[in-house]
Amino acid sequence: MHRAPGLSVRLKLTLSYAGFLMIAGSLLLAAVWMFLLRGWSNGLNIPDLSDFGRAFDPTNFGPSVFVPAAILVLAFLLVFGLVGGWILAGRMLAPLTRITDATRMAAEGSLSHRIRLPGRRDEFRELADAFDTMLAQLEAHVAEQQRFAANASHELRTPLAITQTLLDVARNDPHHDSGELVDRLHLVNSRAIDLTEALLLLSRADQRSFTPEPVDLSLIAEEATETLLPLAEKRGVTVETSGDIAPAIGSPALLLQLTTNLLHNAIAHNLPDRGTVWVTTSVHPTSVLLTVENTGEKLTPQLVSTLTEPFQRGSQRIRTDHAGVGLGLAIVKSITHAHDGTLTLTPRPAGGLRVTVQLPAAPPHPSRSP
Repeated sequence: MHRAPGLSVRLKLTLSYAGFLMIAGSLLLAAVWMFLLRGWSNGLNIPDLSDFGRAFDPTNFGPSVFVPAAILVLAFLLVFGLVGGWILAGRMLAPLTRITDATRMAAEGSLSHRIRLPGRRDEFRELADAFDTMLAQLEAHVAEQQRFAANASHELRTPLAITQTLLDVARNDPHHDSGELVDRLHLVNSRAIDLTEALLLLSRADQRSFTPEPVDLSLIAEEATETLLPLAEKRGVTVETSGDIAPAIGSPALLLQLTTNLLHNAIAHNLPDRGTVWVTTSVHPTSVLLTVENTGEKLTPQLVSTLTEPFQRGSQRIRTDHAGVGLGLAIVKSITHAHDGTLTLTPRPAGGLRVTVQLPAAPPHPSRSP
């Protein structure tokens, strides 16, 4: 935005300090003249209000030196106010200068710089602390986006490279079995489509492009369980659902995707045989909880803390043919944040993972009057 040049804040503060000092000095000199000098010459009688106008007439002054002395005093106060106000304004605005320098550095792309303004809390330090917090969040967000872009490029390049290799082999070997080639190309292409759809869903969740409406998490959990029950039976995993009606506000489609991702993750990363998944919902005064818990190998807190990052498949966990595209828990995290909720991942002491999604509860419907 283009703005016309104007006076600096420091100069404005300086003029304000000096002007206030001049007014205070003038009032002080007027009080000295009216109540002391005039009162002394009249036998310490307080002058009447009608004498107020004549009090500033130089011909009525008693001491002939009062006017020159008053002028000198006012001149001294003016110089003192300007110099002192300039120094005080500089000291007062020094934190603002540091904040401005940090803002310029951030605008030039340096997000690692921090103000770290010392001293006790005041308005400037609260502004500096808020700016430091914003810079830290921006730096983390930019770094996350850069990692995501690099990982997405790598993941999308992999199926394209495989497709190119298969086509080169088929071109160089005309007698190669075309049926096997078609099957492999179909598998690679399906994986690329799944990855693209997951990226689109992740972008949709981040942008909050949905219309909130009432939704029951318990019904969402039952629907996701019915959908993935064949996969659980194929892998010998038992799925147990329980809990109360959990009314929330959000997107039924996104919350169904969230629950499906959690349940699929719990089934795929489970024990090789006789594994168990528990899906429960609960209600609290201001929130509702969806908990998905599964058996499996023991996980370290360090590994669990990275599972919500994009393209983290938990390679140190059980390797399966249902590894997915590495965006399952990342999508869960984005959907949870889009619904103003919190996502908590905790390793189970006996092995496996416990995932808790906490969402704001839907406001109660107003009771109808009889």
